[in-house]
Amino acid sequence: MASMAAPSGLSDSEHSTQLRKAVIAATVGTTIEWYDFFLYGTAAGLVFPKLFFPNADPLTGTLLAFSTYFIGFVGRPIGAAIFGHYGDRIGRKATLIATLLVMGVATFLIAFVPGYDSIGIWGAIILTVLRMLQGIGVGGEWGGSVLISMEWSRGHSSRGLIASWPQFGVPSGLFLANLAILGFSAWSGPDFATWGWRVPFLLSIVLIGIGLWIRLGILETPVFKQLLETKKIERTPIIEVFKKQPLEILLSALVRMAEQAPFYIFTAFVFAYGTTTLHMSRNLILTAVLVASCLSFVTIPLSGHISDKIGRRKMYLIGAAVTGLFGFLYFGMLDSALPSAVFIAIVLSLIPHDMMYGPQAALIAEAFTPRLRYSGASLGYQLASIIAGGPAPLIATALFAAYHTGYAIAIYIAGCAVVSLVAAGFMPDYTGQDISAEYDAAD
Repeated sequence: MASMAAPSGLSDSEHSTQLRKAVIAATVGTTIEWYDFFLYGTAAGLVFPKLFFPNADPLTGTLLAFSTYFIGFVGRPIGAAIFGHYGDRIGRKATLIATLLVMGVATFLIAFVPGYDSIGIWGAIILTVLRMLQGIGVGGEWGGSVLISMEWSRGHSSRGLIASWPQFGVPSGLFLANLAILGFSAWSGPDFATWGWRVPFLLSIVLIGIGLWIRLGILETPVFKQLLETKKIERTPIIEVFKKQPLEILLSALVRMAEQAPFYIFTAFVFAYGTTTLHMSRNLILTAVLVASCLSFVTIPLSGHISDKIGRRKMYLIGAAVTGLFGFLYFGMLDSALPSAVFIAIVLSLIPHDMMYGPQAALIAEAFTPRLRYSGASLGYQLASIIAGGPAPLIATALFAAYHTGYAIAIYIAGCAVVSLVAAGFMPDYTGQDISAEYDAAD
């Protein structure tokens, strides 16, 4: 992007080096943060019902465990507001370091929370507070990671691909979280529910150290430097973005319904459903999710790249439509209770999701003017957590309890897809355009 080159004050080779460092820092950082976040989701499906709610029947215990899980999603828009404000005020880099620390410390402390047998209901209360802090940390992470990479991009033709790399942190974090649970499940054996599940949470402190080392080595983005030089920093970016771009915030949240709600059904709810309803082995489900996350290593950046060719909105519409239909195939295969069919269904489940998740970062971030971009993109993205990702496992559990069939959950997924199809149809598409120049002129 020519307008971004001058403010960087770097040669072409130096700029390319910084772009590479920024993409690596964003991807590694989001991998660590999502490892922390997904670790909780896996443990909530496998361990927390019996550990923190032992007096409840299995279904109620699962609902209670996913209720503490939902609290993290409530924290995400709070984190988006807090860190979005500072990301637009003091810069992308400093804010990303803060989000990593908040998330890492909360995850590390979860390893030490005593169960119900030790301190009663206080264990669940402490767990809920730490989960809220996890949500606040990850709520500020996404916007900064996308911008730290996308705003170092010079050209208009590859923003979808470049912005998709922080999204790559999701399958990477999912892979590491499930690998850690699988590994320590095998190592601790029957003691997994006692202490084995705690070790992956302890290991997060090591990952945080690695992430901080990488992020401290990057420079601030040329776009934010330009905002500083031209004195276009807003005093209250959160308030301004609600005044100037409320529709974009709303559409950004609604467009995620088909992506986020099914994702947490496919990666969190499936553990409870697979082990308690289908009586599949824990390791079968874990391994299948691991393989699915490996496929996403390819399908997320590929979808971002395709969106550079055919347009963000078109790629997103295709992904939403495929997801709406896939839910019926998914639960048809799961409910067969055949291990091979269950395995294949889980492995394939993230491909429709990735068709949206790849172009999503650029689709949302491009919709907001540079001086409000961290706040606007973060809020729009994270507000979906309250209406989509957070309640999805709860809704899925309640639907199955009421109708005793996975097809009821498939209908819910289809409904989410319809919402996203409508929202995506109204979402602005700036594929191939100089978004900095356009919004500077418009404002």
